[in-house]
Amino acid sequence: MIASVPSATLLGARGYPVTVEVHVGRGLPGFSMLGLPDEACREARDRVRAALMSSGLEWPDRRITVNLAPPRHRKTGSGLDLAIAVGVLIATDQLTAEAVGALAFVGELGLDGSIRHVPGVAPIVGVRAENDWVVPPDGVSEARVVASGRIRAAASLRGLVDALSGSAQWAEAVAPVRAVVDDEHVPDLAEVRGQPVARLALEVAAAGGHHLLFVGAPGSGKTMLATRLPGLLPDLEPDVALEATMIRSAAGVSLPAEGLVRRPPFRSPHHTSSAAAMVGGGSHYMRPGEVSLAHGGVLFVDEMGQFAPSVLDTLREAVESGTVAVGRVNHHVTLPARFQLVGATNPCPCGEGSAPGSCECDERSRQRYLGRLSGPLLDRFDLRVAVARPAVGELMGDGASEPTAVVAARVASARTVALERAGVLNASLEGVLLDQWAIPDPDAALRLRREMEHGRLTGRGYHRVRRSARTIADLAGRTDAVLSDEDITVALSMRAVIARRAHAGAA
Repeated sequence: MIASVPSATLLGARGYPVTVEVHVGRGLPGFSMLGLPDEACREARDRVRAALMSSGLEWPDRRITVNLAPPRHRKTGSGLDLAIAVGVLIATDQLTAEAVGALAFVGELGLDGSIRHVPGVAPIVGVRAENDWVVPPDGVSEARVVASGRIRAAASLRGLVDALSGSAQWAEAVAPVRAVVDDEHVPDLAEVRGQPVARLALEVAAAGGHHLLFVGAPGSGKTMLATRLPGLLPDLEPDVALEATMIRSAAGVSLPAEGLVRRPPFRSPHHTSSAAAMVGGGSHYMRPGEVSLAHGGVLFVDEMGQFAPSVLDTLREAVESGTVAVGRVNHHVTLPARFQLVGATNPCPCGEGSAPGSCECDERSRQRYLGRLSGPLLDRFDLRVAVARPAVGELMGDGASEPTAVVAARVASARTVALERAGVLNASLEGVLLDQWAIPDPDAALRLRREMEHGRLTGRGYHRVRRSARTIADLAGRTDAVLSDEDITVALSMRAVIARRAHAGAA
């Protein structure tokens, strides 16, 4: 007999529909699987067999053939276990096709018959959103984010069979109570003492969507400032929130209790991260990387001078296009990766290069350290700010700094102005829109010309300074198209020159 059960599999951050076809017939007892399964998927044979027997169900002593259609994409992971088990039960008359109907199934089977969570429940369910789905209990909240059909939860194969056969009631699909995800708590900007220039740069970056680089000695507050940027950003737009939820689900990263990611994510990869960890991929499981997990939020690259140059240069595609393409021999996926890049680096290996007479590094070490940051990557930072250690009086004083809520209100107002004016944030102003809404006055134009003639500003940098100046003017309440010399001067002061040697000298 042949059974056909709908399911789906995961590739990157997208689900692809799969029809699990099971044939049980005459022949030597055996189990074969077709349709480009990977190693984890092929291991379903032993998991399904043990789960059926542990649940008091019959494993047929006949020839079993499973086809995962269509065979265009490789089927990865253990998420098809449950659909395969249901197909075997239908094909051996332990369940009727009428009882199963058009239900779709996703879940990994334990050897004891339990149904376990798998990464990517949201994109898997979303590709067949009109179906009614059976999912593991801890996948209910993810599934409900995208499903238009009914979601049913099953904790065990035995309980599922009893519910399908009518001998027991379906358990109510209630997501288990989970702790609040760590990144939902954002520290307050009021905790930052001093640092007026760096605080202003953080506000400008939040209001305009600009990429930001902090350069300073250890202990100057670079990381402390960067971690407070998400608190200045508004909630995600519905379409971006859904994309961020799909990506986190596919990567197996914890989601908020309600399932939907509403706040901008904050990701901070370690400097030992590989290129695959940064942009995504893998030889077997195409997992989204850090640039995709930061979609809609902030990617903080701390200790940039410690990263391999090849890893840092992978960021350039995502910064420019908002997507990242990951290719393998058998498949190719494009993942969303639109984020704000915030970098932090010491001025030299010892970290004291910004203080005259304090640096212990020789010239070769300093150039090799900063040489890891390629010129094209540095040029993509709209704001490059030198951060000095705060004075003792600022650290120990009683004066309170502005809290996140106050600054976030100004940021929201400036973002609203920019979106109503051009439909995009100032960091995304291009071509005609930039020429229309970021016009330097004569003094400002002369200043920009001098910077370019002296080689301190590239063509790309010229446009980025104008975008930053546009945001600075918006925050000050000057919303006309003309940028003053003061706006340009402040923007240039936030574009510090990074002394470095050619990238070829990097280690």
